[in-house]
Formats: sequence, C-alpha cells, structure tokens
Amino acid sequence: MQFFKDLNLSAFTAGFVAVLVGFTSSVAIVFQAALAFNATPEQISSWMWALGLGMGLCSVIPSLWLKKPVMVAWSTPGAAVLATAGLAGGFSMTEAVGAFMVSAALITLFGVTGWFEKVMNRIPMAIASALLAGVLARFGIQAFAAAQSALVLVVLMLVVYLLGKRLLPRYAVVLTLLAAVMYVAARGQMAWTAITFDFARPVFVMPSFTLAAVVSLALPLFVVTMASQNLPGVAAIRAAGYGPDSADGGIPVSKVITLTGLASLVLAPFGAFALNLSAITAAICMGKEAHEDPAKRYTAAVSCGAIYLVIGIFGAAVTGLLTAFPKELVIAIAGLALLGTISSGLAQALRDEPHREAALITFLVTLSGVVIAGIGSAFWGVVAGALALFVQQYRQRTA
Repeated sequence: MQFFKDLNLSAFTAGFVAVLVGFTSSVAIVFQAALAFNATPEQISSWMWALGLGMGLCSVIPSLWLKKPVMVAWSTPGAAVLATAGLAGGFSMTEAVGAFMVSAALITLFGVTGWFEKVMNRIPMAIASALLAGVLARFGIQAFAAAQSALVLVVLMLVVYLLGKRLLPRYAVVLTLLAAVMYVAARGQMAWTAITFDFARPVFVMPSFTLAAVVSLALPLFVVTMASQNLPGVAAIRAAGYGPDSADGGIPVSKVITLTGLASLVLAPFGAFALNLSAITAAICMGKEAHEDPAKRYTAAVSCGAIYLVIGIFGAAVTGLLTAFPKELVIAIAGLALLGTISSGLAQALRDEPHREAALITFLVTLSGVVIAGIGSAFWGVVAGALALFVQQYRQRTA
C-alpha cells in the first residue's frame, strides 16, 4: 500500500504530537461540557467514542483519498460555550443533543453551498497568514513560559530540539519528545495511575428540540465553531500550500466542512457536539517537521486520525495515557513543534508592504486572546485586519 511507503517516523511522530497536544489541552473542557448537562459516566465515555470516531474517520478517509493532510478536531471553544451555557440554562442532555444536531445542520449547509469558502477566498493571504501566526504564537509563548515551573525540562527540550535541527532536522521533534519522556519517566513524573483499560461504549440519547436550546446552545456553538475553529483551519491549509491556488487545486474546503457537518449530525446523539477543521494540530502535521515532501505529509494526518480512532475504541485507557504526561511537557513540545509554522506565517504575513500593517493588526488582535460576545480572537483578528486594510486602500484610492 502506498501509504506505508510514504510513511516515516517523523510523520507518525507529528501525528502523535498532534493528538497529544490537541487532546490533553482541551479534554478537560469537553468533560466539563458533558457534566453541564448532567452526563453519566457512561455518557461521558460515549462522548469520547463519538468524538474519537468522528475525528478519526474525517481525518483518515479524505487524507487517504486526496493524498493531502486533512485534519479534523473537536470544537474546543464550542465545548467551552456549552459548559457555560449548559450550567446557566439548566438544559437536559436530550435538549443538548438536539442543539448539537441543529448546529451540525447549519455547518453542513455552509459547506454544501460553499458560502464559508467564498468568504475565506476574499481574505488576502497576508491576513490569513497573520491569523494563523497569531493563533499559534500563543503556544510558542506558553512553551517558554512553562520554564517557570519546569526549568530543567524545558531547557533540556530546547537544547535537544536545536541540536536535532542542526544534526537530524527531520527527526528534531521526535528526539525532543523522546528525551522529554525519558526525563520525566526517570523522575517519576508520569501519572501512570491515571491509566485504566476499558472499552468505550456508545450510548444513544434521543434528541429533543426547543427554541431555548437552539438560541442558547446551537447558534453560539455554530458561530464559535465556524469563527474560532474553521476560520483558522482554512488559514492553516492556505499557509501550508494546500489552498485553492495550489497546482492541483488543493484541499476542497467546502467538501471537508460538509463532511464534518454530516459526521457531527450522525454522531451527535452519541456525544459528538461539533467537529471542524483543525488549525493548531493541522499546522503540526502540515509543516516540514512532519515530512520534507509536501506530497507525503498526508501520512501524518492519517496517523493522527488512526490514533483518534484508537481513542474512540479504548476511550478510558487512551485518555489516561495521554493525560499521564506532565502539562509542561505537552505545552513545550507543542510550542517547539510549531516554531517553523509560526515563523513562516509571520514571514508571509509581513512580506508585502501594502498589507503589512493590516497583517500586524490581525496578528496582535488574534494573539491577544480577546473574547467579545462569546466569539474568540481569531474572528476579531480577521475583522480588525480587514477593516484596517479597507481604510488604507480607501485612502489610497481617494488620494
């Protein structure tokens, strides 16, 4: 099979790091969202099953079909919205599932009609690159901020990474991760007791549809998923060279968004609240660190998707394994793995002088992490950058 010929250690490691970063950084929020609707332990396990299955299949199938890295994740800001709104509104699990399905239907509609992709195609590449750099730069900052609580670990990882980039650049992230795991294991900092071996079992919840749940849950979930997840996800695709202007047409964004909407719609009764394009973990699998050959980076996305499928099947066991790593290790490996993407994003964003100031505004607003009306900084960064670009161009035309 061609996949195994194209796969190498760095690509598989990129897939594993993507899962490690994406899962451990937000799984607690997903648990909080489930508990906000009084989920039972069996239902929480079902959420892991549905999300793992959805993310895995939506990443593996299109990546193998297109031979391009298609990365799908759950909506972390969506989970945060659900956790807050669920507690405030006192909604039941049946109402929540109904809201998940309404949100999924809206995502599917925007994918089928191509509305979302049309909007993205009107955003200049400099703004999109600045958006991606702003989203990812926070992880770079956090990587070095982790030295406050784990100085030796972070310094060790940085030294190994720099040496790896000089001597074995293709395996720099692999060597860094191995060195970090060996260090924390030797110091007894791995939480092995968190690992329990058990299969995740799907639990079906019959949806109920209420106006209150649609307004308070479905619409906010849809908006933040599109603005805070799919928007930077498309930016990551374009910045990596898989956009519509690539030689072979790139990744068909509308079709992938349609796929995530349909998968969410089918798996919503089991707990898949929202699936979407990934930005942060996509950048890990789409960069040079994953594979020198852009045509073979799809193997990193397939590896990531395969691990998500394992998470779906062995929910409790894999959850415990991934959360056994110290948080400083996860934060540091994420920041180091994204350095190349952050630097290339900034370089592309600031390359053209006419777009430079607008791109910088986009980067800073996105990096700020500001949340207005429940919508994250990724959306407001694009709004601010587009507004700045419009004002500058308008003044030039008037002059």
